[in-house]
Amino acid sequence: MSHGPRSGLAAVSTALLAMSRHLEVRDVLKTIVASARELLDAQYAALGVPDDHGGFAQFVVDGVSDDQWRAIGPLPRQHGILAAMLHEPGPQRLADVRKDPRFEGWPSAHPELADFLGLPIRDGDEVIGALFLANKNCPKPDGGCGFTADDEELLGILAQHAAIALTNARLYERSRELTIAEERSRLAHELHDAVSQKLFSLRLTAQAAARLVDRDPARAKGELQQVAALAAEAADELRAAVVELRPAALDEDGLVATLRTQVRVLDRAHCARVTFTAHGVKALPAAQEEALLRVAQEALHNALRHSGAKLVGVTLDRRGSGAVLRVSDDGTGFDPRLVRRAGRHLGLVSMRDRASGVGGALTVRSAPGEGTVIEMEVPGG
Repeated sequence: MSHGPRSGLAAVSTALLAMSRHLEVRDVLKTIVASARELLDAQYAALGVPDDHGGFAQFVVDGVSDDQWRAIGPLPRQHGILAAMLHEPGPQRLADVRKDPRFEGWPSAHPELADFLGLPIRDGDEVIGALFLANKNCPKPDGGCGFTADDEELLGILAQHAAIALTNARLYERSRELTIAEERSRLAHELHDAVSQKLFSLRLTAQAAARLVDRDPARAKGELQQVAALAAEAADELRAAVVELRPAALDEDGLVATLRTQVRVLDRAHCARVTFTAHGVKALPAAQEEALLRVAQEALHNALRHSGAKLVGVTLDRRGSGAVLRVSDDGTGFDPRLVRRAGRHLGLVSMRDRASGVGGALTVRSAPGEGTVIEMEVPGG
């Protein structure tokens, strides 16, 4: 089979590896479309993910500029040839899509498509997408050339692997949503405890001031000043809770800003001093930033809940094209070998899994009485 500049088994392998490398759904969709277009040497490629209302929840294109795509207008509906790919089991290979009886025309800014190859992407019996290519790059004297049976077979193989990659990405995102919900719940408990302690102290101090008003006004005044200070601290904790319990801001704010916010909240909520510094860190692939954030949160939880530390430091530094995260504390420390033998992992297994899952590495250094350092390095993009 010959399919242009990226033909053969090596090209197929490259395309499949590219699809399996991403964990975010949007990244997977873009990779599928770009791989299909390059592999089959087409001018245009697109992939639509259907919604439940006759349209597409997502529609990714390759070969069309951003300006062209904006000019085309809203996402297409499930009609015409697109509906056929979503509701009929087989591929659609057409010499000229414009001559097909199901053709219903293009928006005014839409590029002109002629030869067409499309098929559904299936997860079992469920159609989870529609993948199509148009305008194969080859000479077309008298309407000849176009997509071949070999192209159709190759796209079918690609679609099967695309289904696996897309399903895995969806499962990853659902798992991440559950992790975020669990983390927010845990932080809510921590913040609730911190605010409750402040309010309890405020109540006791106010009662003491009330008893002193008549017999020792000077001391009562001092107690009331303490009431004001405790009330201000409680208000700060509540404001921190509101900020922290918003949906995770990693996608919008980036890893450095998100870590800085969470460290600031934990510093307020705990007796230990919690600090954060970052040096020269550039944006990383989304999956690596997610893993670094979760490892930092797990290490901070261990340090603040189990180590008795007075100082916990979080640093994030650039290392080559990647980054290294370090969470250190001056707490009681532990013997990592004894922890493993006792079956208590303090989250170390999940942290190592997160690191290895994004091509990184986790190092744990600790000893009784010497504190703990958790270090995670990722390679970057």
